[in-house]
Amino acid sequence: MKQMKHFMKLLSGLVVLVAFLGLTACGEQQQAPKAEVKKVEKKTIVWKLAMTWPTNFPIFGDAVNNMAAMVKAMSNGEMEIRIDSKNKHKAPFGVLDMVKAGQYDMGHSASYYWKGKDINTLFFTTMPFGMIAPEQYAWFYYGGGMELMKNVYDKHGVYSFPGGNTGNQMGGWFQKEITSLDDLKGLKMRIPGFAGEVLSKLGVVVTNMPAGELYTALDRGTIDALEWVGPSLDLNMGFHKIAPYYYTGWHEPATELQFMVNQAKFDGLPKHLQEILTIAMQYAAYDMYTRSYHDSAINWAKIQEEYPDVKIRTFPAEVIAAMKTENQKLLEETAAKDATFSEIYESQKAYMTKVRKWTEISDYAYLKDNL
Repeated sequence: MKQMKHFMKLLSGLVVLVAFLGLTACGEQQQAPKAEVKKVEKKTIVWKLAMTWPTNFPIFGDAVNNMAAMVKAMSNGEMEIRIDSKNKHKAPFGVLDMVKAGQYDMGHSASYYWKGKDINTLFFTTMPFGMIAPEQYAWFYYGGGMELMKNVYDKHGVYSFPGGNTGNQMGGWFQKEITSLDDLKGLKMRIPGFAGEVLSKLGVVVTNMPAGELYTALDRGTIDALEWVGPSLDLNMGFHKIAPYYYTGWHEPATELQFMVNQAKFDGLPKHLQEILTIAMQYAAYDMYTRSYHDSAINWAKIQEEYPDVKIRTFPAEVIAAMKTENQKLLEETAAKDATFSEIYESQKAYMTKVRKWTEISDYAYLKDNL
């Protein structure tokens, strides 16, 4: 029995030894032919983006920076977007032309700045007495808005994407209180888009100018009033220090900025980078909306605390009624002359009629009973 046990131990040890030698030989065979592996380096695709806003401009500029950071991270460095502010390219209202020409691959601006080039671009920012931000986002992505926007920008060789919403904008800062329609006659005001056309009909002298010139123009009396955004950005601009009347909005209920992309450049990207860029733009846009809402709440509380003399006003009923009348006239007159304008106008009007019924029995009913 002892011999048998001894034999089994020897046999077991022999098996282990053979197995060990086999593995060693196998390892040596694997290491022997060691072939050189060439490292394939991916070339980084570098794009340039021009934005309408100054360097370090909060919220608007942050949305652009966030988008670029996401593209770089999600592509694992395969794509990089370098950003030029208006301080560098010196053409805040020339972004569409620069992207169209391929001078820049991308841009960030607001669609209604191009109304002089193409009146149909107006609809993709916001329209007076139009949809609020959730309604407008629903129209863009599920109500045919993206398709209509593509049709308009195709002729410019540019893809346009939602680029961030400010939410409902305030009606502006005024040096003097508006008590009647007569107070609008001869008033010099900075206000862009279709709202500027409406106020022109009511006797306002309308102008548009870049953000960096607004405070000085209002302070020196070059203009008597201006609209910018809302507390989210107005506090940093300092308008509350020189204009005591702050009016509630009517003209920009859902101001959507835009990312523009040169079509040839976008189509030339690999499919996965097209997807990454599209997702990054969509996320950055909605993130800007939530950031705008948050900052407006925080900054309005600060204005109330530090500048209690600022007076919130709503335009008199006769002024609002006149604005609505002129707005409707202008819409119908322009639609009668431009088939594309008419198509987009009818789309927005029909969608707002539908979606507003839901807004009325949901958000509006809740707020009405709980404010």
